[in-house]
Amino acid sequence: MATLPTQADAVIIGQGGIVGASVAHHLLALGWTHLVGIDAAAIPTDAGSTAHASDFCYMTSHDRLSCYTTTYSQRFYEALGHYHRVGGLEIARVGDEARLDELKRKVASGKAFGTRAELIDADLAVARFPLLNRSQVLGALWDPDAGLVVPRSQRVAGRLIEEAVAGGGLRTFADTPALDIDVQAGRVCGVETPKGRIATPLVILACGIWGPLPAALAGAALPLMPVEHPLLFFGPFDDFAGSGKEIGYPLLRDQGNSAYLRDTGDPRSTEGGQLEWGYYETREPRLVPPREILSRDQARLSPSMRDLSAEQIAAPFERALELTPRLAELGWDDKHSFNGLLSVTSDGGSLVGEAPEVRGLWCCEAVWVKDGPGMGKILADWLTHGRPELDPCGIDIARFYPVQKTPGHVLGRCREIARKIYDPPVHPREPFESGRDLRRGPFWPRERELGGYFMEAAGWERAHGYAANETRLAALLERVPERPVEWDGRHFWRVANAEQLAMSEGVGMINLSHFAIYDISGRDAEALLERLSVAKVGGDTAIGKGVYTHFLDAAGGVHSDLTIVRLAERAWRVICGGDTGHRDLTWLRRQAEAFGLSRWHLEDRSDGLATLGVWGPRARATLQALCDTPEALDAPRFPFAGAREIRLAGLPIWAFRISYVGEQGWELHVPFSYGLALWDRLFEAGVVPVGIETYANSRRLEKSLRLQNVDLLTDYNLYEAGLARPRVKAADFLGKAAYLEQRARAHQPATLCTLVMEAATDGAGRPRFPVGQSPLLDPESGEVPIDDLGRRSYTTSIAYGPSLGRHIALAYLPHGYAEEGRELLLEYFGEHYPMRVAAVGYRALYDPDSRRPRS
Repeated sequence: MATLPTQADAVIIGQGGIVGASVAHHLLALGWTHLVGIDAAAIPTDAGSTAHASDFCYMTSHDRLSCYTTTYSQRFYEALGHYHRVGGLEIARVGDEARLDELKRKVASGKAFGTRAELIDADLAVARFPLLNRSQVLGALWDPDAGLVVPRSQRVAGRLIEEAVAGGGLRTFADTPALDIDVQAGRVCGVETPKGRIATPLVILACGIWGPLPAALAGAALPLMPVEHPLLFFGPFDDFAGSGKEIGYPLLRDQGNSAYLRDTGDPRSTEGGQLEWGYYETREPRLVPPREILSRDQARLSPSMRDLSAEQIAAPFERALELTPRLAELGWDDKHSFNGLLSVTSDGGSLVGEAPEVRGLWCCEAVWVKDGPGMGKILADWLTHGRPELDPCGIDIARFYPVQKTPGHVLGRCREIARKIYDPPVHPREPFESGRDLRRGPFWPRERELGGYFMEAAGWERAHGYAANETRLAALLERVPERPVEWDGRHFWRVANAEQLAMSEGVGMINLSHFAIYDISGRDAEALLERLSVAKVGGDTAIGKGVYTHFLDAAGGVHSDLTIVRLAERAWRVICGGDTGHRDLTWLRRQAEAFGLSRWHLEDRSDGLATLGVWGPRARATLQALCDTPEALDAPRFPFAGAREIRLAGLPIWAFRISYVGEQGWELHVPFSYGLALWDRLFEAGVVPVGIETYANSRRLEKSLRLQNVDLLTDYNLYEAGLARPRVKAADFLGKAAYLEQRARAHQPATLCTLVMEAATDGAGRPRFPVGQSPLLDPESGEVPIDDLGRRSYTTSIAYGPSLGRHIALAYLPHGYAEEGRELLLEYFGEHYPMRVAAVGYRALYDPDSRRPRS
């Protein structure tokens, strides 16, 4: 028996699954040499999800990063000789036009993110999958690169581990659970096992359904829950007898029934001679707390394979027989059918990266077989190079605020995610039902009285519009077009556009209490913020001056988009968006440690300082009527981007003259205790409540303003985004070397452009209002433009701008396409709409000279 090492460069907990194996493989490929992998079960696993996974891979989803990890994984498996590319169908049934529309949308996402999905008719679908009942099929998506990991992902994991061990870089220990993770001064320093202690500065969790348990040993929380997934087997199925195939027909998804079907090939193959039918429960998915997962000696089949009952699947199985009648002719193998456990998270994304609670604790959790090698590469690149190829914002474990990782919140959100794994199609603006009313600013009672249409971001309740304004602003509402297609208008309220018009003609107020606000002070505060910020925020920057700036990563990618205001000689206020605030905070703290800066203090003001934006051509006059010293708000005395303390009707206000909506006005920061009084005084003065829709979408696009994690990403730079500074500051900052290299280029590979739709009527004569991200096509070739770095062009943001009466979009275009007047096509639900480049780089379409906010 091998002796447990006393030291390792990294310890992988959960080595036996495809994720742990992929992480080890990719780390070793990047030069790591001293890894130890432990697992509470066998290696490769006989207990985890990899041991029972269906092992099929579809390439296409509505998520850019997911398409990247899946297509990478498919190529990885294929290069090893462990992939059978049989193709995959996704079926829309007769009478389910909504599902067919979803397939059209998915084809568009494939074009946007680099897969080869296409729509085919019912006859071709049946020709490719003869088990289908033609009378049930309306149409289908065909994914030519879909296929099966063969003979099993479990075998692939075993091969990767054997090769890693043989190469000398990895030592593995099965039946060796982690009893404790030793954390000292906030850092991992070792792992305790029954066989001894391993000193290490780095622990990587790849434990899948058990992930929250070892994380808790280190004092970290993972918002993950295992959920049961019924898998049934039927046979004997001998269509491919003698073929030697692991699978014969293409894969089949019947997502309108929340189900899939595949054959297991030749009866003599690994699992041959059967049809496998899987289902995801849509009403009451069965979540299993990790501590309640059975041990190996308790489980009938395996800890991740739980007993199922026929009642679980009775109704959907009846529907399955209608689509594939052959199932009724085969016997059900009830002894080998089971509920497989898989991981879901509270927002549906994987959990990857360093835990914000503990340095040196890294996660690669909630990863499907189709993404295993791709996620292993992301984690290895991140650990080795400091960043993966694509921005990991959607999977970074630091994206969650602590309150979003509490047990009740996680349970509710995971249940919702589990209900929608396959059906129904999830709208790009889909709100959660659980975990609501978690964070409410002081204005919320008045917003509720006004009939606020609330959605949630980062736990905050945000009104996108107000029902009361449908009467109050009836005349303006007549200028707002109807959205006749339900999908386009879902989770959108027309009154929001009327509110924007009212603001631009008078004065409005927008609740911005979701802002993440951090006050930073101390001897090292200036050094820290200067080392992080592209713009100068220290030095001779005046007290009371606000600066719009960015944090870059070492490669010059855009990590954070924020505003920093100097409060005093050694004090600053950092204002971040609510969605990005916790990642920004985590980044700031980690970089301070990397810089060796410790003499600074951070006070989180987010839950005590509310923000109300008051904007419009009458903003100054309205506030002066309430201000104890009206002259203090005169333009010469209160310049744009200035901030200072004022009093409005006696209330203490920190006023910041800035605008994200292209109008004159201020952000008013007020202690929560005074918030309601401030709202009431402004409302009595005639200020119109305006929903966050104006701020976040419609006016933002009219002003060509970029949104972090959507339009601004680490795989693009500030020059491409049109946000580079006119001059480069003298002081050093993170990413400066890359920034200077980017500046020296003759031209950028791509540029973020503003486009307008030239026509928005579909083939049925209905006006369309695109939502979500859509591919852009060259009108001549019909292909998506691709830049020199392989990045594809799609709309990062799109919205209808009521002040301009146009649909406006942002998109990165390759150098050869980034020219004003250039014509492109946008694909939306299978139809093409003409687009025109209206601005290259940053230039607003509404008030392009920004005279209004500076008036």
